[in-house]
Amino acid sequence: MDSMLVVVYSETGLARGLAAQLHEEHGWPVGEIHDLRSHPEAPGLLRPILDSLLHRDAPIAYDGPEPGDFRTVILITPMRAGHVPAAMRVFLTSHCDHLRRVAIVSILKSEDAVSAVPEIAALLGHAPIHNATFTAAELAEGSAVERVRNFGDFLQPRSTAVQLPESGLSAA
Repeated sequence: MDSMLVVVYSETGLARGLAAQLHEEHGWPVGEIHDLRSHPEAPGLLRPILDSLLHRDAPIAYDGPEPGDFRTVILITPMRAGHVPAAMRVFLTSHCDHLRRVAIVSILKSEDAVSAVPEIAALLGHAPIHNATFTAAELAEGSAVERVRNFGDFLQPRSTAVQLPESGLSAA
C-alpha cells in the first residue's frame, strides 16, 4: 500500500484545506475524523474547548484508509485551549498501536499557542518524525502555501538505493 497517509480533523475547514494541498501536491490519500456531535450549521466553540480542557472523549467516525496500512501517517489538527481536540485524541488512542511513524501539523490560534507535539507524543508513547505549526490566520490568508509545500517535500519518501560514502566506489 502507499507509504504516506494524511489524517485530518477540521472544525473550520482550514485543516481540511491543508490536507487537500498535501493530497494535490503529493497524491497522498486523506482520511478524515468527524466528531459525531458537531453540527456544521452551528459548530460552536464552547463544547470543543471544554472537551479539550477536561480531556473528555467524543464519539467519532473515521472516513478513510486504514492507518495501519501506511508506513507514515501525517496528523493535521487544530489546537483548542492548548490541547488536542477530543475527536483527534479518541482517534489516536484507538489507533496508537498502528501509528509508528507520525508527522504532526498543528494549527494554532496565535503564534504563541502550544503545538500538538507534546500531547500527541505522550498519547502515542513516542516522538513524531517531523512537525510543523501554522497559525489559522496564515492558512486563511494563503500565506503558508510554500511552507506547507516544504513540509510535504521534507516527508517525501527518499530513495532506497544504497548510499556509499565518498570513496570513489560505485554501487555496481
